[in-house]
Amino acid sequence: MPAVRRHPPSDGASPARRPPSTASAVGRFMLGSLVAIAVVVVGGFFALRSVAIDEAERDTRERVEAEGRLVQVAGLSDGLLSGDPRAIRRLDDVVQAQVLGGSVVRVKVWARDGRVLYADEPRLIGERFPLEPEEAELFATGGSEAELSDLRLAENRFERDAGELLEAHTVVRLPDGTPVLFEIYQRFSSVTASGERILGTLAPPLLAGLAVLLLFQAPLAWGMARRLRRGHAEREHLLAAAVASSAAERRRIAADLHDGVVQDLAGVAFGLAPLADDARRRGDEDGARVLDGTVERLRQGVRDLRTTLVELHPPNVGATGLAAALEDLLSPLRRDGTTASLDVDPALAAGTRHDELVYRTAREAVRNVRRHARAGHVDLVVRATGDGGVALRVADDGVGFDAADRAARAAEGHVGLRLATELAAGAGGRLAVSSTPGAGTVVDLELPA
Repeated sequence: MPAVRRHPPSDGASPARRPPSTASAVGRFMLGSLVAIAVVVVGGFFALRSVAIDEAERDTRERVEAEGRLVQVAGLSDGLLSGDPRAIRRLDDVVQAQVLGGSVVRVKVWARDGRVLYADEPRLIGERFPLEPEEAELFATGGSEAELSDLRLAENRFERDAGELLEAHTVVRLPDGTPVLFEIYQRFSSVTASGERILGTLAPPLLAGLAVLLLFQAPLAWGMARRLRRGHAEREHLLAAAVASSAAERRRIAADLHDGVVQDLAGVAFGLAPLADDARRRGDEDGARVLDGTVERLRQGVRDLRTTLVELHPPNVGATGLAAALEDLLSPLRRDGTTASLDVDPALAAGTRHDELVYRTAREAVRNVRRHARAGHVDLVVRATGDGGVALRVADDGVGFDAADRAARAAEGHVGLRLATELAAGAGGRLAVSSTPGAGTVVDLELPA
């Protein structure tokens, strides 16, 4: 088998593929819908959790304000600022009885200078820690503020065993009007529990709605997939009908030419040949030369028309054999001065079910070489593949083309290889065209067993 040059990867149109089955298409649609639902559910979970936490923090701020008013009325006395034990005991009684318990695990009262005036943990009373900017700002603005506790701070060393906490602050006043900072520490688990309750309330109807939507979409997707498959089948049927119609029209034109013009021209040439001999016997050499030239032109015209007939209506590959049909296909190239080699695998001599498609593809490739390539050499190779299939390669050393050239030819109606590509895909194979300007063109056809 002669060596055939390798070219860059194909930039031609990829072969058409059969659409997936209806069940496969619907299955992929349902899988995509389930993924989308999962994204919605996960995103909704985090969104709702964020909303729930914000709502719980708002509730915590409201709680610290309510507890602060209770402590201000029932537990604060002026002696707290000076560390009077009686003032501390009075406040501790109110805190232990009405504030601590449940989700609240710690209570502190701060002076403006960062001194702990009261804590239900007595070891903290009297210690001094710097206030955070947000806490110090409350002395001027009032209101309340809540945030996650930083248990790494020294002021929170006795709360580290309580787990993650949410601390809230508000300003209250001693009976003499001195502002102090009232602080409570609440278990963060109570906040997340509130968010989970909200999520648990909203999630069932949301998931039910998404499930109902998916169930309604399934029959619609099934119907759409079936319509797409019908459309594909109709397109293939139309393509086959177009090819059959084209072949029938080619046969009709070829028959008309063969039975009409070709026969008439052959008859005229046959009738003029004796006249040239008569003129030569009479010594009219000029007349004989004119008649001989006319006869030769007529015979060349007949040969050209017969070549056209072969292109219009190729020989019956099954009757002549693939190798003979391809040899006839290369004859016009050789007559035009192009060197053409043919190599057909002997294993294919008995013929295969793909012979017609192999011949059709080779004919389109050779036709393009004659019309566009300006090639000096063409290799046509047909071989049996390892899996029992057939492979065709037509390679030339012509001018080649780029994607823009191919698109322009398609726009002008040159769709022979495109039709061959779709026919190859319909047979379970593939056709690839690779070309580089100035480096020739390679047409590769692969068909299964």
